Amino acid sequence: MNKLWGGRFEQGMDQKVEAFNASIDVDQALFTQDIEGSIAHVKMLKKQAIIPSTDADSIINGLLELKEEHANQPLTFSKSYEDIHLNIEMLLHEKIGEVAGKMHTGRSRNDQVATDMHLYTNQKVQQLIKAIQAFQSTIVQVAKSNIDVIIPGYTHLQRAQPILFSHHLLTYFWMLQRDRDRLADSIKRINISPLGSGALAGTTYPTDQRYTQSLLNFDDVYPNSIDAVSDRDYILETMNNINLIMMHLSRFAEEIILWCSHEFNFVTLSDAYSTGSSIMPQKKNPDMAELIRGKSGTVSGHYIGLLMTLKGLPLAYNKDLQEDKQHFFEALQTCIDSVDIFNGMIETMTLNKTVIEKALNNDFSNATELADYLVTLNIPFRKAHELTGLLVKQCIDKGIYLLDVPLSTYQAIHSEIDETVYEYLKPLNAVNRRQNENGTSTQSVLGQIKKAEALL
Repeated sequence: MNKLWGGRFEQGMDQKVEAFNASIDVDQALFTQDIEGSIAHVKMLKKQAIIPSTDADSIINGLLELKEEHANQPLTFSKSYEDIHLNIEMLLHEKIGEVAGKMHTGRSRNDQVATDMHLYTNQKVQQLIKAIQAFQSTIVQVAKSNIDVIIPGYTHLQRAQPILFSHHLLTYFWMLQRDRDRLADSIKRINISPLGSGALAGTTYPTDQRYTQSLLNFDDVYPNSIDAVSDRDYILETMNNINLIMMHLSRFAEEIILWCSHEFNFVTLSDAYSTGSSIMPQKKNPDMAELIRGKSGTVSGHYIGLLMTLKGLPLAYNKDLQEDKQHFFEALQTCIDSVDIFNGMIETMTLNKTVIEKALNNDFSNATELADYLVTLNIPFRKAHELTGLLVKQCIDKGIYLLDVPLSTYQAIHSEIDETVYEYLKPLNAVNRRQNENGTSTQSVLGQIKKAEALL
């Protein structure tokens, strides 16, 4: 079979060039979207009487048969036909004959591939939004179930102040909420129809772009045909959003990896989300968290790769744009899979509450409480800070903690210190004094959970 574009050529392509030129291994992922776009286009050609109704019906029925066949058993595609668009046209030609060639009337591969990519991006972004929402729901449920758990809060990976575990966990809810908001906002730039723009200048046929827009559930039509076929901003924007999501997941993964280490032992991951060692029988590795942390770098590489591909392109369409798909498809699917995996990992993990409580009682994360307590006795905060620091140093030398310090030692600092200092220093009281709207008190965190649930 001759190339669909081969009329002008006298010589066939070199086999190496043909293989290098082909994109079917990647863009076959657009099979469904290409069928949908072609059906809408042919319906428009029929409506506008650009091709006979009988031909249009034959094409549409043939496309629907191909779609059904592919759903039952994936069709075989050939590199000889370069991409998914030409493969589908040739498969249709085998099914219904020469009339298949009328499907391409008033359309270029440039606006065809652009249409497919807009449809694909919209569908995948919607899928990602749902995956994030499901993960957020899990975070809220785990936070509610463990509202009584207090952990050491960290800055610089040094214990800082006691906080509710739920407060810490919900931090990732709000990161993901911003991610979800960005994705939702991007839909208005994704869901625009380029169909009918032709190669770059439009078409001489009396097409109805608003009709195909409606059939494909696009919100609008590109106002400029050149922009329509050359725009990949929406893909870059989506990949930037994906990078932010993966960065958030990577930070979360790092904490999970630390928390399930022997040194922390704050959490135990389900066996379903862990692996073992080929040589060390005792090992239980947080490989899913590590993989997600690693894949965040791979996704970033895809983003930079596409950005560099686009940065020097003149208008309108260039073959360089064939490179957008592998970067985009892999990054997008990696992100969706990572969110799903993380959701299951958090839903099934176990908090080691006894270990956490012991850790909390054997540190100086309540030192700020002592300084604040001294302030209530009219000691300036800077002086209170200094006095507390000196006492912490003494405790370290003696191998004790602030709750172990004798009252007499406290009274040597200030005569008005009494037994209430010990209640002041207890982690639960330290937590519940922080009742500002976004603080770590139980009351504040319950309010935060209520806000989170409203967003879900």
